[in-house]
Amino acid sequence: MKQSSTDKQKPAYGMASNCAFMIRRAWKDCKGVLSVCAGLIFCGVAASLLELFVVPSILTEVERGVSPGELCRLILWFTLGMTAVRAMQAYLDANTLFGRVAVRSGLGLDLHLRFCRTAFPHTEDPDYIKRLKKASRCLDSNSDPGEAVWKTMTGLATNVVSFVIYLLLLSQVGPWVAGLCAACSAAGYFAGERIRGWRYRHREEEGKLIHQRDYMIVRSRDPYLAKDIRIFGIGPWLTELYDKYTRLYQDFYAKGQRYCLWADLLDVGLALARNGAAYGLLIAMALRGELGAAEFVLYFTAVSGFTQWVAGIFSGLGELHRQSLELSVLREVADTPEPFRFGDGKPLPVKENHRYQLELRDVSFRYPGGSEDTLSHVNLTIRPGEKLAVVGKNGAGKTTLIKLLCGFYDPTGGQVLLDGEDIRQYDRRDYYRHFSAVFQQFSVMAGTMAENVAQAAGEDVDLPRVWDCLERAGVADKIRELPKRENTQLGREVYLDGVDLSGGQLQRLMLARALYKNAPVVVLDEPTAALDPIAESDLYQKYSDLTGNCTSVYISHRLASTRFCDRVLLIENGGIAEEGTHEALLERGGRYAHLFEIQSKYYKEGAMDDE
Repeated sequence: MKQSSTDKQKPAYGMASNCAFMIRRAWKDCKGVLSVCAGLIFCGVAASLLELFVVPSILTEVERGVSPGELCRLILWFTLGMTAVRAMQAYLDANTLFGRVAVRSGLGLDLHLRFCRTAFPHTEDPDYIKRLKKASRCLDSNSDPGEAVWKTMTGLATNVVSFVIYLLLLSQVGPWVAGLCAACSAAGYFAGERIRGWRYRHREEEGKLIHQRDYMIVRSRDPYLAKDIRIFGIGPWLTELYDKYTRLYQDFYAKGQRYCLWADLLDVGLALARNGAAYGLLIAMALRGELGAAEFVLYFTAVSGFTQWVAGIFSGLGELHRQSLELSVLREVADTPEPFRFGDGKPLPVKENHRYQLELRDVSFRYPGGSEDTLSHVNLTIRPGEKLAVVGKNGAGKTTLIKLLCGFYDPTGGQVLLDGEDIRQYDRRDYYRHFSAVFQQFSVMAGTMAENVAQAAGEDVDLPRVWDCLERAGVADKIRELPKRENTQLGREVYLDGVDLSGGQLQRLMLARALYKNAPVVVLDEPTAALDPIAESDLYQKYSDLTGNCTSVYISHRLASTRFCDRVLLIENGGIAEEGTHEALLERGGRYAHLFEIQSKYYKEGAMDDE
């Protein structure tokens, strides 16, 4: 399967760098991880040496003619040593989990906070989102690289130390014996890995098949789909799709297993050649009297063990390389530079009772990857305390204008000014504190009504202020009727006893939230699009009455909803086509008046049809 350009890019961090990064991270979060890994390496090497020397040592003592008592003591010492090493190894294995989980959890928390605090353009950047998802998968479970890399590094270090010891031992028989074993083991590993790696190279295809199958499972269990399944009888269709995707995955898995079979046959052939040559030499040396029984058993066992360590080293390096690629993505996301100033910008405290002026000066904006500007050379001054309406067709650039005013994006040309100062110099989080906004897709959390109004929890919620805002927004009576009043949970995604509000009630709750923040600039970006025109107009008027002298910007594709505003802008073709009061624009008889006439006719015809 063809890889994307992102997958083909060379990782920014190499394997050694990523290992050093994880060690530094463990030193910071949980130093015990490092000591446990060192203990596991020692136990692994000690256990392999005890197993290697136990039989040769016993044979040596038998050849010397020691007494049965001395022989039993030797066997007892080996048994006690092996028991102690294995017990320590089991203990460390059981207790290493806690430290490794702590390190992985710390990385996951950092990644989560990074995304929550990152600049808004990153949240709409497909490449950034893709890398973020890959980085998150790196930390999902105990078997993912964010934790499994410790097991890989520990096993690799154990194999390297054991390999060196066995290499020195086999060199006493003849250097070509060690070379033959190493060469055959390396050839078998690389050839087999290339064949077995087929599934890894097709992991994107496998992931797609798994995603398709799992999607059908999730959708069939979705309670919101339950009514459609029963009314339209789509159960058999869902079952058919699930069977189809399952068969496709089974075919893919069977193909991978056939590749693994060839790899196993190759391993068997190389093992026969390697062991046959090495064992033949040892038998010949024993028959010539060059090796005693104890030495023969020692070297005979060492040949098999040497092969194991060589294969283990190559396998560990391959696994570490794969894990390093994913850890590299994690680090790349963490090190992605921010386009805005956070922390190092000029402080911008909110001035109490101050009305701000916003200005777009020769502003142009083009979305990343776009072929043309969404907005082009726009000049606009929003006077202190002014209520401004922005109208136009869908896709005209209304929401883009709001994103620039709110500081979610910086213009690709020109400046956004607050009281005559370029906002790029300020700490962007301080700038956001000057805005209270309700967007088309506003955030409603699975928390209490009070928490959703205050956007805070626990002691940070000012309950008297919450109720004041609920009263002013006209939704307090509804909240009082709820089982737990302001402590009633909103939504049922998390809490089974949660309550779902109607569209109009939810809009008023969002109004209460905007009032609670009490920011000097209020922005409404078509949050009432799902309401009928009369309900939308009433709610917009409610916002206008309650926000007082705040500088306000209202966006709607229904031209009549914002006639109360001081000024109306019509956005078309990437610029301001017309501006003025609602009445003045109608008298002008231009584009605004034409669009208003079309909408008015539609609503009149709808009313006649209803009658």
